[in-house]
Amino acid sequence: MSVFTSVTIQQLQLWLKNYPIGELVDLKGISSGITNTNYFVTTRQADGTHHKFVLTLFEHNSMEELPYFIDLMSHLAAHGIPCPRPISDKSGNSLHLLNNKPAIMISCLKGSDVDIPNVAQCAEVGRVLAKMHITGQSFDAKAKYPNSFNSRGTAWRINTAHQVMPYLDPEDQSLLQNSLNFQLTLDTEQLPTGIIHADLFRDNVLFFHDEIGGLIDFYYACRDVLAYDLAIAVNDWCIEVDGSLDKTKLNAMLLAYEEVRPFNQAERDAWNGLLRIAALRFWLSRLYDKINPQAGELTHAKDPDHFKRILKLREHQQ
Repeated sequence: MSVFTSVTIQQLQLWLKNYPIGELVDLKGISSGITNTNYFVTTRQADGTHHKFVLTLFEHNSMEELPYFIDLMSHLAAHGIPCPRPISDKSGNSLHLLNNKPAIMISCLKGSDVDIPNVAQCAEVGRVLAKMHITGQSFDAKAKYPNSFNSRGTAWRINTAHQVMPYLDPEDQSLLQNSLNFQLTLDTEQLPTGIIHADLFRDNVLFFHDEIGGLIDFYYACRDVLAYDLAIAVNDWCIEVDGSLDKTKLNAMLLAYEEVRPFNQAERDAWNGLLRIAALRFWLSRLYDKINPQAGELTHAKDPDHFKRILKLREHQQ
């Protein structure tokens, strides 16, 4: 959600000429996040009403990859999951090139992200995530989109680890190697799978008081272990400042999730391991981004040491 590719008012006016959303009146870059370029877009209809959208330019995805994410968001929104709805032009298409990058417009949802979530908000995240997992079962991604696998799964973690390993000190190299060895021992074959968000951090959930206004940034969504998706969320939502688990928030999120979609015994047995693998995934991605910074106007890289601390803590929960 950073700005890597600049877009001017004039360029966007031309791009939007076939969209029935009114006259463009404002364009503002969004500086948070690290993957794609995002802008807030405000338009005015003939009756004077204003509408707000989010424009996303994809920095890494191809035109061929993106219909999966667009169709998934459309499916979830149509089934009551609070998530962005892709906006179509007059021809019914929502994906076009802008400044040589694939781009879409999506609805702008109410609410804002929270820095320090309360217990009720953690429970709400668990409840809505479980509903999303159930709703995702009716999205036939496996048949229509054979490449909907997790692009940042086991193979990616191994490959990325080999790339960042030379830049680490001996202690961090040991932590990384031990984590790689552990992931090969974690049996996930019996765990329920389906569509997961795969990046449900605090900055990807909009709250209006204690009610979720929207889940956003579905561009890592994929087919993987459902409980792994919850582990990713727990590692960001249910922690103390040092990265240790906040038991009250953790219990609230788990209870609310299981009221909608209960864990089976295999998920319970694998839970601590999934927390560890989830921490490894984000330590690796942040290490890679720090070592290989991407230029942009409003960009920032997130601190990999945060997830290193979390990974160390999860390592000792086994």
